[in-house]
Amino acid sequence: MGAVSDAKKAYRLLKRALASRKAVQRVRRRLADQEPHPTEHYKVAVYFADGAVNMYQMRQWYSPLKELAKRWPVVVLSRSATGADKLLDEDGPPVAFVPTVRDLERFITAQDIRIVLYVNQNTRNFQMFRYGRRWHVFINHGESDKMYMTTNQYKAYDYAFVAGQAARDRLSRTLWDWDIDHRTIEIGRPQADHYSGTLPYTPDARTVVLYAPTWEGDRPSAHYGSIATHGEALVTALLASRSHRVIYRPHPRSGVVDDAYGAAHRRIIADIAAANASDPTAQHVYDDGADLGWQLAAADVAIVDISAMVYDRLAVGKPLMITRPADERASIDTNGYLSDCEWLSADAASDIVAEVERVRADEAAIARLRMWVQHYFGDTTPGVATEKFHAAIEQLMQKWDRWQAHEIGSVRTDEDDDDEEADEEEV
Repeated sequence: MGAVSDAKKAYRLLKRALASRKAVQRVRRRLADQEPHPTEHYKVAVYFADGAVNMYQMRQWYSPLKELAKRWPVVVLSRSATGADKLLDEDGPPVAFVPTVRDLERFITAQDIRIVLYVNQNTRNFQMFRYGRRWHVFINHGESDKMYMTTNQYKAYDYAFVAGQAARDRLSRTLWDWDIDHRTIEIGRPQADHYSGTLPYTPDARTVVLYAPTWEGDRPSAHYGSIATHGEALVTALLASRSHRVIYRPHPRSGVVDDAYGAAHRRIIADIAAANASDPTAQHVYDDGADLGWQLAAADVAIVDISAMVYDRLAVGKPLMITRPADERASIDTNGYLSDCEWLSADAASDIVAEVERVRADEAAIARLRMWVQHYFGDTTPGVATEKFHAAIEQLMQKWDRWQAHEIGSVRTDEDDDDEEADEEEV
């Protein structure tokens, strides 16, 4: 049995290696058909060591980076073949495929990269940290109160761009001996200035309600999904109203663990289709598209589970309800927004029409929402976050100039003399 198991493992490893080699070759062929990158051109790089599975972390930055590139040319340093392949398919910044350390070093030597941005905490970020004389900046891929947002890895970066005071408070409570005031720069959420997508309906007098549940979770502490406990009841009630329009945007993994959860999800889809067939003017929406943004901006009220969607919607500054997990074992943060949010219990789901109207009209609820929006994101006036993002980059560029002036005439030692990993084509 051991020999058979070893043989299967060896076969899987060989198959994976061959697939990786093919992916590398495919990306290199695609790039060979493009114009070469101009030398000494890029000033800002986004380091992305992940594959296609985590592209959502990059996509939300495409529009802010495109705007930034009008002032400071931006390039993505992609270390993974599957990630690079996907980046080349999409409308993002120019891509440099640098799978090996030697590729990476060769590219940055030919450029004038002064700021390197990081959207996640991939362990291969450490390979880029060896290159000094540029600022390494963590920009993350969203705002939330998850443990990920306070990892000690923040200390590895020169600076962190954070959304607002809530992020600073979290880091202050968690990180020992780290100068929060110096190392963090508030930029709000510039993605909110670039929400993408086209409305799939014609706006009218109906109140638009976004219901964006997460999946069922794979352990009790993460049982946040509400489709089976809240979803059917609230969607049924909203569909029965001739004054509301439902946008149903479930997590794509809904039903992968729990068949009953998946069945409830499919029933909601069928109910939406039936409601539209009965009344085409209702224009209810089942949304499983790649674009995220128009839903958050268009909805008069959003109902979401405990997930990143809470904070994506919070950045919009419009009425928001959070489904309270029916499983008491689900972990709920008690320090931030969730300690003071508008909860929707499973028992109240069938009364959602009244609940929607309440949160829209409740002055106290609106005042609390505004306070939390300010705490997490600062000024959410359109354009302000983009201005902050650009100002933060400008600040670091000016600081780069000052430090570079100190080194005129000094010996440069950026080149890496450790080629141990140089021939590894990691994907």
